[in-house]
Amino acid sequence: MEWIKDKKSIAPEAHVAIKSWCADVEPEALKQAADLASHPSVDMHVALMPDCHVGYGMPIGGVIASGSAVIPNAVGVDIGCGMGAVKTSLMLDQIGDMRQIRAILDSVKKLVPVGEGNCHRQAQEWHGFAAYEDEIDGRVPGWFDKSHIEHDRKNLGTLGGGNHFIELQVSEEGRIWMMLHSGSRNLGYRIAAYYNKLALALNEKWHAKIPGKDLAFLPAEAGEGLDYIRDMNFALRYALENRSRMMAAVKSVMLEMFPGIAFIEEINIHHNYAAHENHFGRNVWVHRKGATSARKDQLGIIPGSMGAFSYIVRGLGNPESFTSCSHGAGRRMGRKEASRNLTLEECNLAMEGIVYDRWHKADGRGKKNGETWDFGEAPQAYKDIDTVMRSQTDLVEPVVKLRPLGVIKG
Repeated sequence: MEWIKDKKSIAPEAHVAIKSWCADVEPEALKQAADLASHPSVDMHVALMPDCHVGYGMPIGGVIASGSAVIPNAVGVDIGCGMGAVKTSLMLDQIGDMRQIRAILDSVKKLVPVGEGNCHRQAQEWHGFAAYEDEIDGRVPGWFDKSHIEHDRKNLGTLGGGNHFIELQVSEEGRIWMMLHSGSRNLGYRIAAYYNKLALALNEKWHAKIPGKDLAFLPAEAGEGLDYIRDMNFALRYALENRSRMMAAVKSVMLEMFPGIAFIEEINIHHNYAAHENHFGRNVWVHRKGATSARKDQLGIIPGSMGAFSYIVRGLGNPESFTSCSHGAGRRMGRKEASRNLTLEECNLAMEGIVYDRWHKADGRGKKNGETWDFGEAPQAYKDIDTVMRSQTDLVEPVVKLRPLGVIKG
């Protein structure tokens, strides 16, 4: 842990401390952490992971506990966003040059729609939709309608945009791994937006003293809170299935190109969710927003940027972080800031030796030499992953260090 701020040093309204594994928390994120420390529903303390940076309402890389409430924006809008990784029997010397890596990525893109708004042409079958409709038993929530659900069916098994990715990676021993990052797509966003709006209306009705509109809460044991928990869990199942289907597509490509390849180990985890857990002898709702569970001996995934190392880790079960760790490297620049300040030459240099689809033109971002580029996902826009890892040696231990060979970005 890097530092602790007791409640007296945070704000007059604060009633819990802040414990941080991030040495230098940006001012806006620190203000958000102080708001959480002052929130009437937050218990014990606020924990900040080493990849902490400003988010919507709550810092990304933040973890809180509540005994009586759930806060939709403390879970986030991409409910169930998370990571998948598969260890294979394939070794690097069995793969040809970069042209074969390019062929693998191109074949994956034929099976997995990539980018915001891109989905399958046909609705995908999944028993989870019928199970959810049985669960609500005719009590249809406001975010749910048939036209949207049809789109959700087409979105199942798609990557999305932004920082979502599929990567081919190699360990230090030369073993090939496959990794991906995605979540619940538009389904999770609609659930989050609907329940935050509902929570805000209820908090105004109750005259609840919340630090800001972005941190409205719902009672965890009744009414709308139970509905949110039910629908959040539906989004978690959808996100898990989404990652599983994409990974199945990657496996099929690898099997076609490398007959006899075996898939030895698979990990599929969330980093945007709330769960009912026992901490410090109490049952509480732990909210992890851009943070991963790191229970004792639990395997996890901590990716770097698209040009940096990633890690498979084993949790140490540290109670001070609510048995959590970082979910990645974390941003050091916003998307627009990166596009304004970075150059095409330095971004290309950072990706040297890695197969990727080059940079997209983007209007209104950063102009360099008369051209506009989107460098929001460039390696320089992220914190140094090894610095992040050094800051959480009391939370996780590295098991495998992975270097990217090829990257598909959303």
